Amino acid sequence: MDRRITNAIRWIMDECLPPIIRDNKYFMYPFFYFWFKGKNIPEIMSFKSRVFSMNKDEFIDFYQRRTSLAKDRITDLSESSIQFMIDRLDPSATTLIDVGCGNGYFLSRLKGTGLETWGCDVFDSAPFQHSRYVQGDIEDLPFEDNQFDIVTSHHTLEHVIDLEKSISELKRIARKQLMIVVPCQRYYYYTLDEHIRFFPYKELLESKIKLSKFECVKIKGDLVYIGKIDDRSL
Repeated sequence: MDRRITNAIRWIMDECLPPIIRDNKYFMYPFFYFWFKGKNIPEIMSFKSRVFSMNKDEFIDFYQRRTSLAKDRITDLSESSIQFMIDRLDPSATTLIDVGCGNGYFLSRLKGTGLETWGCDVFDSAPFQHSRYVQGDIEDLPFEDNQFDIVTSHHTLEHVIDLEKSISELKRIARKQLMIVVPCQRYYYYTLDEHIRFFPYKELLESKIKLSKFECVKIKGDLVYIGKIDDRSL
């Protein structure tokens, strides 16, 4: 399902319904049943209660097994967010890695920029050939310090268990620029997107990343953060 549609539905549910209704298990059950095609609904609805006690294998297995209407979505990024980032790529950069790259759509949009592009995700292999791919965990990335001029991570931090470690790793491997996109979303227990981290306002994201030179704007329901790596005190 197109993300513009799901963003509109999410806004209506999150902003227009009283929380006592919006976050009611029985009210949300039909939505979960529809979105996840009737499969493993109790497991998915209780995900937030179990996720912080999962080991890495269990965590990855959960995401690999789930089936939802978002599975065939080409990207979670809006076109406006993509263009905003492309317009602000450091012109002196030669390498870029997208951590949590998924199907590699954002990397494919960088063709013609002259960048050597890499992708990294938890899966064994990637369904693309346009960029190099390395399997890795965002909380313990298999790369050297300052290895890439630009590090990007889109719609990934809202899924991580250790947020501080994940951000530290993204900063560690970046030499010049860091680009992060997360949904601007308030917390609810029953969310169809399995998010476990929430960023309802941009100042929260800014305070977590802690770079001195940055811009952070809201675009089409997302927060887009672009920071300059100006020191190594990570």
